Amino acid sequence: MLLTGAQIIAECLLEQGADTVFGYPGGAVLNIYDALYEYRDKIRHILTCHEQGAAHAADGYARSTGKAGVVIATSGPGATNLVTGIATAYLDSSPLVAITGNVATSLLGKDSFQEVDITGITVPITKHNFIVKDVNLLADTLRDAFKIAQSGRPGPVLVDIPKDVTGAKAEYTKKIPAKIFPSASAVSNTVLDKAAALIATCERPFIFAGGGVTLSGANEELFEFAKKIDAPVATSLMGLGCFPASDSACTGMIGMHGTKASGLAVSNCDLLIALGTRFSDRVTCNAELFAHQAKILQIDIDPAEINKNISVDFSVTGDLKQVLKALNARLQPVEHKSWNAQVAEWKNITTIKNSAGVTPSKVINTLNKLTNGDAIISTEVGQHQMWAAQYYGFEAPRRFITSGGLGTMGFGLGAAIGAQVGNPGRHVINVAGDGSFYMNLNELATISKYEIPVIELVMNNGVLGMVRQWQKLFYGSRFSHTTLERGTDLMKLAQAFGVLEFEISTESDIEPVLKAALESQRPCLINCLLDMDENVLPMVPAGAPIDEPVLDM
Repeated sequence: MLLTGAQIIAECLLEQGADTVFGYPGGAVLNIYDALYEYRDKIRHILTCHEQGAAHAADGYARSTGKAGVVIATSGPGATNLVTGIATAYLDSSPLVAITGNVATSLLGKDSFQEVDITGITVPITKHNFIVKDVNLLADTLRDAFKIAQSGRPGPVLVDIPKDVTGAKAEYTKKIPAKIFPSASAVSNTVLDKAAALIATCERPFIFAGGGVTLSGANEELFEFAKKIDAPVATSLMGLGCFPASDSACTGMIGMHGTKASGLAVSNCDLLIALGTRFSDRVTCNAELFAHQAKILQIDIDPAEINKNISVDFSVTGDLKQVLKALNARLQPVEHKSWNAQVAEWKNITTIKNSAGVTPSKVINTLNKLTNGDAIISTEVGQHQMWAAQYYGFEAPRRFITSGGLGTMGFGLGAAIGAQVGNPGRHVINVAGDGSFYMNLNELATISKYEIPVIELVMNNGVLGMVRQWQKLFYGSRFSHTTLERGTDLMKLAQAFGVLEFEISTESDIEPVLKAALESQRPCLINCLLDMDENVLPMVPAGAPIDEPVLDM
């Protein structure tokens, strides 16, 4: 059938199973938005307050559902406002399709009003990007974009479409989406046999599970694998939830703010099995001393990650779910009683102070209890992010939505919107710091307008907490520009935006306030007042080995 480019975009979205998009209209996408009006009964559009919020919302939708998120923005500043959101998705391998409008093809390259070379700008932060100058190529380009975003190692793809292309007409024929295969090449039996032999002969195995476990849907295979080889399991920040936190084999998060047990286990194991992780500097701390007593087996879908940050002894390149299935079939059950007994002793080392009053551990532990560890928790970036990671017991994948690689302050509220839209029956709480909160508080208007029942939990200590913590430890307590002193009444602000307001100022407030917010099923803001000297501990200083964290400040 003969359709305009804008109608073809809408049909392709439906064809690819994208019934929800996030965005902000503008001149270069007027044709697209006219089509969205026509398709309003089939495609839900969430209008955010800023394009960056829309990008983060599409990202949160993708991370929590496993489907590609879609964001639409106009040309020029609309497109550049997506850049931070695209980069955030890229660093964390989130499948995102960004559709941007551009000036008409006759105006390209002439510094026209609201023209920018968005494909040139986003080359380093996308898996691929396209500019479509022929309406006859539009449908197949969009199909390719969705396939690229979701196949192999997921990531963002941008499609830039000049305005005249969205208004031109072409024949459109619906196609069934191509099946998404996790990896183009199978792993050889020889490689799998060698990996299995390495695992079978070790005495102190330790599994380090990253975000790739969740991305490949390999959490069940990981659980079977860990039990079969009787190995303790640590996760990266992005891997939280891929292995149940309550399981006796779980040692918690690993890295700069990971558990003491994870740091000691990785430093004393004789085989480190790294699954779907890129060995971030925030994990390895001192890379030269990381797992220095162990052989390292790395399994990842992306060959570029092998030996990139840490030199390994053996590697398997392939889809993690399929590789673990093959290894589980090859391995016989074994026991490592003495090793696990030692790890259990390390797990008993407590690093939490029992301070009086409102503390992060009390707040997050109570939230965990009230939600049975089954809520979706998004975060901004800073101390509150680490407190959420440390104290909420993630039992399943796709429950923790955070910016790990780029560390984007302002990510969480937009991501929470996307996660709530994608998971309407589940509690979604964004744990924010008051510093990050001011970067995206405009999106309170979005949750209010659409009655999206996100809970915005502001861990309010009046400072840029993580930066201040570094200033205290490494800069002689010279707190340069980290004390906020905004003077904003968050309760009145919540009222102005039309969301329910709550405040936690004493320990006795914690449970009733959190319970009331959860039961309200309304968009809420909770102002949780904390002492500015609350710190994130443990903390491994830069250059120190991972098993020598600071435990007190």
